[in-house]
Amino acid sequence: MIGTDCVQGGYTPGNGEPRQIPIIQSTTFKYDTSEHMGQLFDLEASGYFYSRLQNPTCDFVAAKIAKLEGGTAAMLTSSGQAANFFAVFNIATAGDHVVSSSTVYGGTFNLFAVTMKKMGVEFTFVSPDCSEEELNAAFRPNTKAVFGETIANPALTVLDIEKFARAAHSHGVPLIIDNTFATPVNCRPIEWGADIVTHSTTKYMDGHGVSVGGCIVDSGKFDWLKNADKFPGLTTPDESYHGITYAEKFGLEGAFITKATAQLMRDFGSTPSPQSAFYLNLGLESLHVRMARHCENGQRVAEFLSKHPKVGWVNYCGLPGDKYHALAEKYLPNGSCGVVSFGVKGGRAAAEAFMKNLRLAAIETHVADARTCCLHPASATHRQMNDEELIAAGVSPDLVRMSCGLEDAEDLIADIAQALDKI
Repeated sequence: MIGTDCVQGGYTPGNGEPRQIPIIQSTTFKYDTSEHMGQLFDLEASGYFYSRLQNPTCDFVAAKIAKLEGGTAAMLTSSGQAANFFAVFNIATAGDHVVSSSTVYGGTFNLFAVTMKKMGVEFTFVSPDCSEEELNAAFRPNTKAVFGETIANPALTVLDIEKFARAAHSHGVPLIIDNTFATPVNCRPIEWGADIVTHSTTKYMDGHGVSVGGCIVDSGKFDWLKNADKFPGLTTPDESYHGITYAEKFGLEGAFITKATAQLMRDFGSTPSPQSAFYLNLGLESLHVRMARHCENGQRVAEFLSKHPKVGWVNYCGLPGDKYHALAEKYLPNGSCGVVSFGVKGGRAAAEAFMKNLRLAAIETHVADARTCCLHPASATHRQMNDEELIAAGVSPDLVRMSCGLEDAEDLIADIAQALDKI
């Protein structure tokens, strides 16, 4: 069961060994012979030689997340941004193309539309609500992946994972899903056809605002060799790593993560610290308990806002009238997340006034924390977008994103009420 895996997955101590995951705070590891270390460099033996690539503490935690998501291999990264970059760049390089949902998090949008474009990777952004015909029309001969978020941040659109998986697989490419907001407690995208799952572990998985991090999980189901011409990095020899062909040597279950580690982590060094991984594991141990409370608070706050005369609209898929309620019942039957998006009547100025009057909820760029926090994305996380891009991303100037924490719902509602009364 997923609750047991949250508590005990990824690490089983032997007789007399530490009950808690040990923090291996070391950059390097000693070996008796050069031959043994050479086997590690040749990927002929398992083990550790330098923590820029792998570290035991990080691997224990990655193994837990892989188990939670139902995957076969995983790796931690220094941030969610690094996880999304690695997941895409591991298979799409200069001259390639990727299809992405348009409502992805603003930082991810900028990574794709600006930074990776400079690297020669082109993205086509499609509405998550597009028809299958419109989705398929976005593909090109050089398309290498499809990307989306289970629950978009901050638009809170719910992705039809099966629709996007069908399109991706019909064109011979994998579907990459960022599952940060739902977490595997509320949705396991691999069960709906996703091939690669990413997380900003900084959010609900950590849950306490103490450690920035990311994770990539491979389902172990996508057949790279079947589509060998599209993925030469996985299906032809890597001369920078002794001529290894990852898909042949490590199979479906391990090729993607091994390549991302041996190539991208080696060269970019987006490495999480063992201490950060330890903190992350502490958060994971209570994830299944916390998510239920986040969802309960989110539901109650959304219901209150939906009836308030100074609120123009509310996005929360738990509301029966929400546009994504039916998809949420399918993919998120136990709840979605604690994040509610809404618009204050009066536009940008009213939204800013509302936030200024909050007392319990803090204005932060953070989200999915034990403490309630609030943000005006158009002037913060999405400020790099122009109006047209904001609208495409589902972010209007009046949009307020409230991440409901673990406090008593009555106190959250009272704080919102007094802030609205002062507008």
